[in-house]
Amino acid sequence: MNTAQAPIGSGFSRASTTADIIEGVDLVGKVAIVTGGYSGLGLETARTLASAGARIIVPARDVARARRAIAEAGGGMEVQLMDLTDRGSIDKFARDFVETGLPLHLLINNAGIMALPELKRDAQGNELQFATNHLGHFRLTLRLWPALKRARAARVVSVSSAGHRFSPVVFDDINFERRAYDPFKAYGQSKTANILFAVGLDRRGKDAGIRAFALHPGGIAGTNLGTHVSLEMLKKTGFVDENDRPVVDLSRDLKSVPQGAATHVWCAVSPQLKGKGGVYCADSDITPVIPKGGSVDLGSEDRANRLTGVEAYAIDPDAAEELWRRGEEMTGISVQS
Repeated sequence: MNTAQAPIGSGFSRASTTADIIEGVDLVGKVAIVTGGYSGLGLETARTLASAGARIIVPARDVARARRAIAEAGGGMEVQLMDLTDRGSIDKFARDFVETGLPLHLLINNAGIMALPELKRDAQGNELQFATNHLGHFRLTLRLWPALKRARAARVVSVSSAGHRFSPVVFDDINFERRAYDPFKAYGQSKTANILFAVGLDRRGKDAGIRAFALHPGGIAGTNLGTHVSLEMLKKTGFVDENDRPVVDLSRDLKSVPQGAATHVWCAVSPQLKGKGGVYCADSDITPVIPKGGSVDLGSEDRANRLTGVEAYAIDPDAAEELWRRGEEMTGISVQS
């Protein structure tokens, strides 16, 4: 087990915002790619990194929509065409970037889909949540490997979720070919994959200066991730109030967008993570491992503390290696030396 998977006492908290994290950070000369960087947590992350001087590139399937959203947020970021579910689109985006000769200092794998009500598959027959949330980012990261190496000190940040607790990666039936489809188990499997990916990527990249992190942002209703979750369900679970407004309640891990994106930014830029990697983070700190058969108790009865932590199966090095092998098999690519 990864002995680095333990809180470091960062001094931040679940109330911290992106402004708190980025204060005093200079990113002039740095280049970042943020998937999903034109809405919700991705936009807040991209905007914050840009405010510290980074050059931001946002890949998007709908370029016009992304440019409008970024312009409304103040601009200052580039948008390029890419569809995470299309192998050719990913390859072209990555090839074009690598051929610029630029280093890639930060890759924020933020885009994702959640709880599709019906089983859907990509063109290769892979379950769509796993294909989008994991395989698309797996392909993108490996295609960008030369640019990440070029940076000599790069970070890859994968946005996971406490929802990884819904399911480990079911290697015997990743694509729901022999078991009944369940929207949240499929989502949970993809989020576990995001964490295992960080473990496997960090092992392969650290000698080249590439470190990897995964994170849980908190519960944020005001994003596009919940497109397939009904307003009725959001109200029932307390994510929105009777006036359809997102609820912020830190005792229940319900955050504003700037609070939710704080851990994205912390993983991307914090000097406290120098020399570290392959870990899962929340509330701008590394989280503890959930004890077998229990939940993490940090001295409080509130729900947010019970959500803090990572399942041991999500940071298991053997599972990470098996996922990496499956990723290479399913995408047909491997790390470029």
